[in-house]
Amino acid sequence: MLIADLTMPEFEAGLQQTRTIILPFGATEEHGRHLPLSTDTLMAETLAALAAERRKVFVAPVIPYGVCRSSSGHPGTISIRGLTLRALACDLLRDCYRQGLRRFILLSGHAGGTHNAFLLDAGEEMLDSLPEAEIAVVTELDLVRADAANLVETRGDSHAGEIETSRLLHSHPQLVKGTSEREFPDFPKGLLVRDKRSCWPGGVWGDPGKACAEKGRAIEAAVLEGLLNLIDRLEETDQHLKR
Repeated sequence: MLIADLTMPEFEAGLQQTRTIILPFGATEEHGRHLPLSTDTLMAETLAALAAERRKVFVAPVIPYGVCRSSSGHPGTISIRGLTLRALACDLLRDCYRQGLRRFILLSGHAGGTHNAFLLDAGEEMLDSLPEAEIAVVTELDLVRADAANLVETRGDSHAGEIETSRLLHSHPQLVKGTSEREFPDFPKGLLVRDKRSCWPGGVWGDPGKACAEKGRAIEAAVLEGLLNLIDRLEETDQHLKR
């Protein structure tokens, strides 16, 4: 059930069917020369909607901004502070709980480490504050990591490369504008860099040249299966705690 499409009575009736909600988080961030700035947002939004077709869950409107430090020097990246993201996630969890929801999945299409650390921190705080809440915090990359070796050719692929380009060639082919060169960033270990683009000029982390729509279909199916399993585990945990 997509919350944005529900009326007030429909939302109220939905609470009789489920107390689980997916809160998708994306980003407005460069993805090379060939993918849209909304790539992470589209992936999270699409995956959550597909899950809602297979399980009785609510899906909140996607949040299209995140913490994007490594790509902050590239054109088009619009980042927010980690504390802003954390506060937003806490507010959403708290108010969804007030509305009667009890099981929460914070699903991030953006796999940035700092971004997800703040989402995880928000989840931990609300787990302590909301006594009946069950919370999961996960990225799409987490959900497919175990299957990635069998689905893609590029080792270490993660951003605007084989995985994400394949995903969009499958789900939003009209938004893919050709390809970009294979690239892996060269950030010095342990050092903070002001001019981050000098270490990552093309904004690609992987090899988009190896992408295809068929791989995207297989990756999407694997990620979806991982999310469905997570929903089931969360609901089983909730039932176990009530026994």
